[in-house]
Amino acid sequence: MNIISKIKDQIETTVANALAKAELGSTDIEIEIPADRKNGDFSVNTAMKLTKIAKRPPREIATALVDAMQTEGTYIDKIEIAGPGFINFYLNDAWRYDGLKAVLAEGENFGKTDIGNGKKVMVEFVSANPTGPMHMGNARGGALGDTLANALSWAGFDVTKEFYVNDAGAQIEKFAKSLEARYIQQLKGDDAFEFPEDGYQGDDIREHAKNFIEINGDKYLDSTEQERRDALVAYALELNVQGLVDGLAKYRIFYDVWFRESTIHANGEVAQTIEDLKKSGITYEKDGALWIKTTQFGSEKDEVLIRANGIPTYFAVDIAYHKNKFAVRGFDKVINVWGADHHGHVARMKGAMDAIGIDSSKLEIVIMQLVRLMRNGEVARMSKRTGKMITMNDLIDEIGCDAARFFFNLRQAGSHLDFDLDLAIAQNSDNPVFYVQYAHARICSIIRTLEAEGITLNADADLKLLTDPAEAALIEKLISLPDEINQVAETLEPSRLTRYVLDLAALFHSFYNSCKVNCEDAALTQARLALVHATRTVIRNVFDILKITAPEKM
Repeated sequence: MNIISKIKDQIETTVANALAKAELGSTDIEIEIPADRKNGDFSVNTAMKLTKIAKRPPREIATALVDAMQTEGTYIDKIEIAGPGFINFYLNDAWRYDGLKAVLAEGENFGKTDIGNGKKVMVEFVSANPTGPMHMGNARGGALGDTLANALSWAGFDVTKEFYVNDAGAQIEKFAKSLEARYIQQLKGDDAFEFPEDGYQGDDIREHAKNFIEINGDKYLDSTEQERRDALVAYALELNVQGLVDGLAKYRIFYDVWFRESTIHANGEVAQTIEDLKKSGITYEKDGALWIKTTQFGSEKDEVLIRANGIPTYFAVDIAYHKNKFAVRGFDKVINVWGADHHGHVARMKGAMDAIGIDSSKLEIVIMQLVRLMRNGEVARMSKRTGKMITMNDLIDEIGCDAARFFFNLRQAGSHLDFDLDLAIAQNSDNPVFYVQYAHARICSIIRTLEAEGITLNADADLKLLTDPAEAALIEKLISLPDEINQVAETLEPSRLTRYVLDLAALFHSFYNSCKVNCEDAALTQARLALVHATRTVIRNVFDILKITAPEKM
């Protein structure tokens, strides 16, 4: 049950019926929650929007509307006009109690909605290059993408989580050359083979070459260059991909699909997409290469699709991949989580979709900004354990998965993030993930203590006894979860959930300090125990979406 949506529907119907009755014209009805609750629980600016249509002052329109409103059978208690013509709605207490009953009745399903209506949505995120370890951008993208996908599922969408494996193209060619160089160098000496200037310098390349030699010896020294490179890539790439799978599993991320770029080369989809683009009239040839007129989509310059050597560019392949998402696999919406360095790619990709007959509005891009790790007030670049660049796995080892996932969702994707490593492991209320987990542990302690005294929750607890302002504020926050999840689905901002659960934890602590749960009034004790159980349920449900553990003791 989404009590907030139900109330908004009641207000919208009330205003729409009044518009018709007063014959004032029609307009979209925008319902807002006032910043100051003294101005009502909800508000509409319909009177101001109708001024030109009705040709009357907004307060006069508002008065006519309120006079025509009928609120029987709704949660609306009173209606007031404020300022130039705002119409403010004040609710009776029944909405809180009905909402709280829904939390208790629906339990682990409370918060789930149906706005998605089963539409097929793909969320593609991380998609790290399989030629090396995952970094902080991958870690932030993983937390954002996975939480967003989980929230969309709760909102009623049919969600597929996908990782795009770049196992073809220029980066794999560079990977092959790097492996080949280390293979020959380890067998014949560093001077025997020149390492490519743009090759991958990491220790992982040396380790792959060493292990490959242990298995195959010098077998491939006398092979052709292509045979040698193919064998090295076939060995090392699968290990790297499995490393991605294992690393992301450690981060509690499990994909429905690991899509390989090589498949759309092999089945001809890349070639067919190039033909589709040619037919659209937005390509041309220059200097032996095939270009696409991306300046038509807002780019500063046109982009190459097929190089002069006949090899498709990454952009060409990416267009084919996105065509596959829509035209082949039939997704209603595709959401990509990209790093800030891909910002200029958004308009180009959307324009290419329109060019091949795919509605670009179905493609949504979440651009995330950079992460700066901080330790002791300074930028941290080296792992405490290895003394090398901090990878995603290093981060999880140092601070734990809970802190990593929570901290990466603390800010909107479009905001730069200073990640305080010291704060992330602090065992106090300054640490936001500790703060919310402590709230859950405190609730569990309350329930255990009462159970030890023989006090357990009765299904018929009288919730109308919950009249304290701290109780009312906590209830209102609890029952707003379904609406919050809908907002995440609409804005694609999972950081709303961390803010929500932080606010919820603060309200619970205020309630705990203001209202003694086990009081002299047995009926009130039952009502407050019901509120405690409901709070535990909602915190657990948010943790489920965030994939944060819910400790019962701390």
